[in-house]
Amino acid sequence: MQRVLTGIQASGKPHLGNLLGAIEPAIELSKSANRQSFLFIADLHSLTTIKNPIVMKDNTFSVAAAWLASGFDYEQNFIYRQSRLAGFHTELMWYLNCLTPFPMLANAHSFKDKSENLSDVNAGLFTYPVLQAADILLYQSHLIPVGKDQRQHIEMTRDIASTFNRTFGDTFVLPEAVINPDVMTIPGIDGRKMSKSLNNYIDVFLDEKSLLKQIKLIVSDSKTLEEPKDIETDITFQLFANTANKEQIAQLKSKYLAGNYGYGHAKKELYEVILERFKKHRQVYNYYMNHLDELERILKIGEEKAFVIANTTIEKVRIALGYA
Repeated sequence: MQRVLTGIQASGKPHLGNLLGAIEPAIELSKSANRQSFLFIADLHSLTTIKNPIVMKDNTFSVAAAWLASGFDYEQNFIYRQSRLAGFHTELMWYLNCLTPFPMLANAHSFKDKSENLSDVNAGLFTYPVLQAADILLYQSHLIPVGKDQRQHIEMTRDIASTFNRTFGDTFVLPEAVINPDVMTIPGIDGRKMSKSLNNYIDVFLDEKSLLKQIKLIVSDSKTLEEPKDIETDITFQLFANTANKEQIAQLKSKYLAGNYGYGHAKKELYEVILERFKKHRQVYNYYMNHLDELERILKIGEEKAFVIANTTIEKVRIALGYA
């Protein structure tokens, strides 16, 4: 049986980009009869940036609620907090650290993107890809749904696992990155990749008034109401095209090309499409965030199931290394 694994940092509520680019594709992969899906909340990774324990806990619950609201089947699959199995993750990370060459980490995007100001880079950020490799290999994962910006990290995981297998014997499954060609990178309201760290995201779980206010902040060019609009460069249209159905997209395209249609109108249509598409998501999300005891129960079920697999892998690794 193939195992599909996805991790999301506890850095806040999953936004539109997370839902379209990671959550929905991962859930779709999990629906096949011959697959098991592993979803972990990467709260150990989140410590590289978040130092407030209250915020960390709130974010963790938000991530779990968003996945369940998106249709994740926790009974057939696995949902768990990385920190509740930290002993396994960090133990395997240390073993893999000892096989990971320094230049590999120095060339990782997660480090290079921030390396211009090294005073802001902690050791956790530098070794982030090794913990990510441990997260994946610990559960003998086959398929890893990621955005194209994460392809490098999956390749690093494969390299590290291959080195271990060559050195100590066949131990780990070599994972494959799964990149949805139709949903690569979701633009944020400023045109850059949608990201919480860039504060350019759309939070589909906001109340209606706040959601509309956020959508109105999407950057547009200076074309007049009368002029035709460029569907290739306009951020609002790009977001609409990733959210709406084919008929709705075709209708908006016609309006853009015909002219006499303003960006304000387009943003209102994007708002309505988001409300329509994520109506059930919003209801279920609010339910769980108002019933945290239920969320905690579900997470503990997943952690008990994940413990068995993680423990089996670590025992295998310890034997390979001569520690057992």
